[in-house]
Amino acid sequence: MVDKNNFPASLDEFVEGEIILINKDLEWTSFDVVNKIRHLISRALGRKKVKVGHAGTLDPLATGLLIIATGKSTKKLQDFLKKDKTYIAEIKFGESTPSYDGETEVNETCEFAHITKEKLQNIINEKFTGSIEQLPPMYSAVKINGKKAYEYARKGKEKEIKPRNVTIFRMEILAFNLPRVKILIECSSGTYIRSLAHDLGKEMGSCAYLTGLERVRINGYSVDNALTISEFENKLKELEQSKTI
Repeated sequence: MVDKNNFPASLDEFVEGEIILINKDLEWTSFDVVNKIRHLISRALGRKKVKVGHAGTLDPLATGLLIIATGKSTKKLQDFLKKDKTYIAEIKFGESTPSYDGETEVNETCEFAHITKEKLQNIINEKFTGSIEQLPPMYSAVKINGKKAYEYARKGKEKEIKPRNVTIFRMEILAFNLPRVKILIECSSGTYIRSLAHDLGKEMGSCAYLTGLERVRINGYSVDNALTISEFENKLKELEQSKTI
């Protein structure tokens, strides 16, 4: 495992296979991270190709824990996809967007002054805890007739998306400062936090969208131990330098 406390003693270990905990920056895609790490390792090794992949995509507007694998460890990525995850979500009530997040412009405004912390927590406990049925956003990578849903959405085409069952283990309000609320969410794999934000708005007699998201945990792995891309690059340079002295 490669993280803040552990780093390989040899570059060859990345070729053989490593699991890397990365703290993804805002606006980076998951593939941006994969490509950057592949480039850094390949450059350090002086070879063109090093196998690199990721487990569990994070949207560009989300930050936090992304699990990366290299070499033979890429075969282990499937093991992480179904693991439970923990997020900290910031939700804004009183407005909504077609994508349920900041990717698209606000297209609806609603009253929100009637919402209280107590009422919100009660709705969370009653309707958003345990096994729930959830409709993924149209602006998502869910496949419809072989195409990703967002490909239709960006062309203004409406397509039917089938609901899915997910499990919410815990939702705890961390901060309540209307119109913005911060919530800790522990959930099963496949949960769309954007949909939770949208649905919470509707259930509260208002509307809402996701304004911020950080993935803080995947199963037993924490973002607290994850390396930023800059930290990973610096540690890689230190390893290179130590081998040339």
